[in-house]
Amino acid sequence: MRKRRSVALLLETSNAYSRGLLDGIIAYQREHELWSIYIGEQQRGAKPPAWFSNWQGDGIIARIETEAIAAAVKRSGLPAVDVSAARSVPHLPWVETNDREIARLAASHLIERGFRELAFYGEPVFNWSQWREDHFTDFARQSGCNCQVFRAASRVEKGFSWARERRRLIAWVRKLPKPIGVMACYDFGGQQLLDVCRELDIAVPEQVAVIGVDDDARLCRLCTPPLSSVIPDTHRAGYEAAKLLDRMMSGERIVGEAILIPPRGVAQRQSSDVYAVDDLDVVAALRFIREHACDGISVGDVLRVVPLSRRMLEHRFQKLIGRTPHAEIMRIRIERTSRLLRETDLTLAEIATRTGFPHAEYLSVAFKRQTGQTPRGYRRDSRTSSR
Repeated sequence: MRKRRSVALLLETSNAYSRGLLDGIIAYQREHELWSIYIGEQQRGAKPPAWFSNWQGDGIIARIETEAIAAAVKRSGLPAVDVSAARSVPHLPWVETNDREIARLAASHLIERGFRELAFYGEPVFNWSQWREDHFTDFARQSGCNCQVFRAASRVEKGFSWARERRRLIAWVRKLPKPIGVMACYDFGGQQLLDVCRELDIAVPEQVAVIGVDDDARLCRLCTPPLSSVIPDTHRAGYEAAKLLDRMMSGERIVGEAILIPPRGVAQRQSSDVYAVDDLDVVAALRFIREHACDGISVGDVLRVVPLSRRMLEHRFQKLIGRTPHAEIMRIRIERTSRLLRETDLTLAEIATRTGFPHAEYLSVAFKRQTGQTPRGYRRDSRTSSR
């Protein structure tokens, strides 16, 4: 009989991201029923809890974002998994969001809506923000878009002033070319942007569309208008961290391994629910395709909802969107296929039915043509994503 192990969770309980991690850890623990969990209520950046200095346990899962937490974890000498991007203890294995995929989803979301002017709000004191900025600006450049960047000052810097920082943000937003699509590095930044737009009487999403990251449902709904957001798979990140720690507590030596978890998708709300395209017929066609692409529609079905010939519709699409109506239908089908491959165990035949493909063979050919991978290979790689 395996011994019940004691595991310390040095995670804040004050935000949606960490609560998602906790849900994943709880799911693993309930499946295996082998751990006694030690956790205290704490805020981000807090010192190690008082009980931890004398705690006699078996393993640790921690968001190591301060020198104090890093020192405490190292002093313990116990198996530990880091769930922070700070990398304060480089030799520890770590589980984090895949920031390249987060940036790609946000950029694609805005570009698909016709935006050719993009911007990024970041807080470069955090690694994850800097990585998202780097990838977002790369995707913007590859797509032929201009990209502006706002880098917020660190709130822990001496002399930091909320009022001065807000004035900087107001000046930046006022000068942005419009219409423009903006990615905020996290939802709190998105909320700040929307608040500034309201103060400047800038129409959202018509002049400035905003998307955040974390899908903190309460914060997103609190925003005016409600904030669109990339959805990180925090549940899976927590589950994988617990699984990794279990291996280490069983004697397996794991040094510096990184598991990067792709996001689940985008929660679209009013802050980005717009097409930055003046052509009303193209907008109508785009909305129809977005709503029905996975119902097995063809370009012929699209032509029934807009008063255009096929040649004219394709010409306008190429000019404004950069691809044909057929390519847009296929893009949405492949995107949904990718999500179902990552998040479900559905067979290819079942996925084909749900994404508008006539059969699994057709789906496989189309998916490989679009992504360079077979569906089976994509599913395998997405579930073992690491670097």
